[in-house]
Amino acid sequence: MVEFGDFECPFCKRAEDTVKQLRTKYGDRIKLVYMDFPLPNHPHALDAAKAARCAGEQGKFWQYHDQLFADQSKLAPPDLKADAKKLGLDTTKFDACLDQAKYEADVQRDVAEGKRLGVDRTPTFYIDGRMIGDAQQAAKFEEVIGEELAAKNGIKQAAAH
Repeated sequence: MVEFGDFECPFCKRAEDTVKQLRTKYGDRIKLVYMDFPLPNHPHALDAAKAARCAGEQGKFWQYHDQLFADQSKLAPPDLKADAKKLGLDTTKFDACLDQAKYEADVQRDVAEGKRLGVDRTPTFYIDGRMIGDAQQAAKFEEVIGEELAAKNGIKQAAAH
């Protein structure tokens, strides 16, 4: 499952509950990949994306990801650095990574890939290549995940009418 998201997007924040439900329900049967798609109308989204990757350097991408969505009003660079400190990251390394925009090209590659796939809003999800736009309810994700897991296991499911 791939999510194209923006840390400043209110719809992405709402989708987080659904994503957490799915991760709990399916565990290691699904893999979640987060792709950055900072929207131009969100002034701090690009910095937040770069900061999350800097946290990832220290093995704390998902914890940092969750922290960013916990309070979207604090995404300016000083706030991003404060979050790194709260999570116990090496702040010297983190600050240098963020200040040098170490991961900007990587974020831009995610954006380019999203555009190539037709992403035009966040969040946009793909499950084994099948687009699920917007923050759908868990039931829609479960339906598609069930179909994909069944297909991988060679199980045919009856179509619901």
